[in-house]
Amino acid sequence: MADAFFEIDGEKMVPTELTRGPWDPNSQHAGPPAALLGREIERLEGGGGGGQVGRVTYEILRAVPIAPLTVSARVVRPGRRVELVEASLADEQGEVMRANAWRLRPGPVELPAELVPDDAPPGPDAADPTTSFFETGQDVGYHTAMEYRFVTGSFVDTGPATVWMRMLHPLVPGEEPTPLQRVLIAADSGNGVSATLDYHRYLFINVDLSVHLHRMPEGEWVCLDAVTIPQPTGIGMSDTTLYDERGQIGRAAQTLLVAERDG
Repeated sequence: MADAFFEIDGEKMVPTELTRGPWDPNSQHAGPPAALLGREIERLEGGGGGGQVGRVTYEILRAVPIAPLTVSARVVRPGRRVELVEASLADEQGEVMRANAWRLRPGPVELPAELVPDDAPPGPDAADPTTSFFETGQDVGYHTAMEYRFVTGSFVDTGPATVWMRMLHPLVPGEEPTPLQRVLIAADSGNGVSATLDYHRYLFINVDLSVHLHRMPEGEWVCLDAVTIPQPTGIGMSDTTLYDERGQIGRAAQTLLVAERDG
C-alpha cells in the first residue's frame, strides 16, 4: 500500500489511492489536493522564511482525478508585509482546482491577554477513537489515511459535529507535513462530518473552500467544530471553527450545492 498521499514523478505529482474520496473511486477527496496546493504556495520564494498564509480560498472547478497532475504557483501582488499569491492544479484536460492566498509577514504585537482566544474542545485523548467511517465500497482511501476522533456527532449521525483529525501518512514521501498542510488536508471535511441530510437521498457538494488562519496549529491534531446549513433553494454552506489542542486557530467555510439524488 502507498505510504504517502502523492508520489513525485519528475514535474508531475501522482496521487496514490490514499487520496481517494468517498463518492467516486476515480476521484480524490478535496483535502489532499488542497494541501498539495498549500505546499506549492509555501514553496514560493519568501514563503518558508517569513510569509504566513492568513487566508486561502479554493475553487473546485471539477472533480480532481486520481491521475498525474501538474501544480504551479506564482506571486500575483508582491509586497513587503502583505502579498497575494495563486496556485493551480491541472491534469491533461486542463485546470481542476485553483487557490488564491494572502500571505502576511508576522511580527510581535503586545496584546491584552483577554483578546487572545485560548478555548479548545476536549482534546483527542478525551474523544471517541472508535467511530467508523460510513461504507464507501473501497478498502483504501482518504477515509483510511486520516485518523478521526469525535467529541460530538459521527459520520453516520446527521447534524453538527466536533472531530479531531490527523494525517497517518506524509503528503509526499520523505517530507514532514507542515502545520499549514495539516490544516488544509482536514478543513474540507467540515461538510462531510456535519452533514444534516441523508447522503443516500441527497447530494451536498462543495464548490469551494475558504480557510482563514490567525494562527498555525501546533502538533499533529486539528479539530473541526462544524455545522452544515442547507436551504430549500438548493444552496447551502458549512461553517467550521478550527482548533489545535491549545485553542482556536481559524475558520473554514464551504459553499454547497444541495440536490436530491436521481431516483
